[in-house]
Amino acid sequence: MNQRKRIQLLVLLAFLVAVEIVLTLTPIGYIPLGPIRATTMHIPVILAGILLGPKIGGILGLVFGLTSLFNNTVNPTITSFVFSPFITIGGIQGNFYSLIIVLVPRILLGVISGLLYKLFRKFIKNETIPMMLSALLNTMLHTILVMGGIWVFFATPYASARGMTLPEVWAFIIGVIFSNGVMEAILAAIIVPILVKALKPTVERMNLDE
Repeated sequence: MNQRKRIQLLVLLAFLVAVEIVLTLTPIGYIPLGPIRATTMHIPVILAGILLGPKIGGILGLVFGLTSLFNNTVNPTITSFVFSPFITIGGIQGNFYSLIIVLVPRILLGVISGLLYKLFRKFIKNETIPMMLSALLNTMLHTILVMGGIWVFFATPYASARGMTLPEVWAFIIGVIFSNGVMEAILAAIIVPILVKALKPTVERMNLDE
């Protein structure tokens, strides 16, 4: 890739990072639902993975994770310790595992979105379907990894913070996966193909993968 194309790629990446930051600073990015937050932050990450490839998708996923870390640190809920090692609530403090939960699923979201899209395109001629499948599956995987991480690393303190028993926490996690997770997945499956089709002609004219 020559210098001109590298600059063009950086401009596109900067644009998507700016979108993530704007979403973070408005109620649209993280939507409060009691002690949890629904999100639209996954959409630019999936878009980057499909449109610009797994590497750029992973970078934008890292930005997503860092914005979540920031949001849970400066605007915490009673369970923000699972997303920030800098938060102590009710004597319960976040730790290294908080960083795993807040960063790893988001990075994988961008990387796997790009990889799955490329895989599906090998078998499906209609490009819209691979976009929808990648957005749908990766959003669900992201939700499962985040909520699963909470269960694996913080089940007991999470139960204490929310005044729940462990079986109740497990039921809550499953409920979030099949409510918020499904809602966010459907939203991504609808919006991502529209955005990709709108931006793809610009990216193709730039020949970024040459």
